[in-house]
This record gives sequence, structure tokens and C-alpha cells, in this order.
Amino acid sequence: MKKKIIFSIIFVLALFNFGHASLWDVVKGTLETVSGTKPAESKIDLGLKEALNVGIKNTITYLGKNNGYFANQAVKILLPEEVRKTERILRGVGFGPQLDEFTLSMNRAAEKAAPLAADIFSTAITEMSFDDANRILRGGDTAATDYLKTKTYEKLLELFQPAVRKTMSEFNVTQQYDAINSKVQALPLVGKVFNLDVNQYVASKALDGLFYTLGKEETKIRTNPAARVTELLKEVFK
Repeated sequence: MKKKIIFSIIFVLALFNFGHASLWDVVKGTLETVSGTKPAESKIDLGLKEALNVGIKNTITYLGKNNGYFANQAVKILLPEEVRKTERILRGVGFGPQLDEFTLSMNRAAEKAAPLAADIFSTAITEMSFDDANRILRGGDTAATDYLKTKTYEKLLELFQPAVRKTMSEFNVTQQYDAINSKVQALPLVGKVFNLDVNQYVASKALDGLFYTLGKEETKIRTNPAARVTELLKEVFK
């Protein structure tokens, strides 16, 4: 059972490519407590750093590139629901290009912000207990991802918003949203004001995309031998 718990912790860490010294110290202490051996003297020590380079690296590389969000229909950030309700009218009066540019800018902001989530996830992982790890081991194909989302989503959203706000300013997301809002208010028979925190909207959708993609990476590691790109993963999940 102890061996299973150790491997469970390694699997969760394999989803996230952080390599921070603080996280490594926590892992060393955990392994010494459970196994009674120094990580440097064990195969776990030799394989752990390599295993850490799998999951989050794949996720960030995929989502953090140009069109990582925008070209993927599963995670693409769409117009806010309130805007979509008036989309037909707006496009009918020639405001389609502005809507398209606004959609693109939200996704570009998310793509730029995605790599900034690494430190936030690192902090969250250090709080995982042995009971959590054991449940994750016995869970389904996205058990680790589901755990992290349940435990940390609101906190991550709060911490992620400043990073998203910064990238949004580079792509004029808020200004474009305000322009759309002004146009809607001026339309006959519409004249409504959108009460939307566009920064929170983009941040939440960006995080949804991160968790979705992490879930896919976790499923591949659990079910597809080809995704186990380190010797340690091959041994743990053989």
C-alpha cells in the first residue's frame, strides 16, 4: 500500500512540470517518511525529476502557443452569453468584424497567460495529503485533475485574474468589450448594458481550458503506454 501511495504522488506530480526547489523539498520529505530511505539512494529519486517534465509541460506547450485556445473548439473562448444574445443584430448592422476581433483577443490573452499558471498549480499540489493521493490512485482517468479543480479552482481563479488582466491589456480586450457594449446600448429595441466582469470571464474560461487539457493528459498517461515517456512512468503504469 505504501508503494502505491508513493506512486500515486509521483503520478500527480508527473502532470505538472514545475521543478521548483520548494516542491522538490516537500517530495523528498514525503518519500523519506514513507519509505525510510533517502530519495538519492532510490530509483524514485532518479526518476522523479524526469517524471515532473510530462503533464504540465505538454499542457502549457499546447495552450500557450499561438492558436492554442483559438483553434481548439474544445477550449476556445467564445463571446459571453449576453453578447451572443445580440450577436445576430450586431452582425446585421456591420459589427461582425469587431465581434470576431474581440473573440480573437480573448483567446490571445488566454494563450499568453497560460504559462503563468505553473506557479499557482505548484502551490496547490504541495497541499495534497496521503489520503488525497490514495483516493486519486483508486480514482478514474481524470481523478488527479478533478481533485485539483475541486480543491483549488476558486483560489486559482482569484490568483489567475491579475495575470490575465495583464495579458488582456496587451490585446485591448477590455476596450473592445466596452466598444461592443456601447454599440449595443445605441441599438434600437436593445439599449441594454452588459454587466460583465470581462477579466473574470476570460480568466475563468482560460482556467477551464487548462483543466480540460490536463484531464486529457492525465487520461493519456493512465491509458496509453505511448504517453509514458519516461522509464519511471513506464514502470509505474505497466
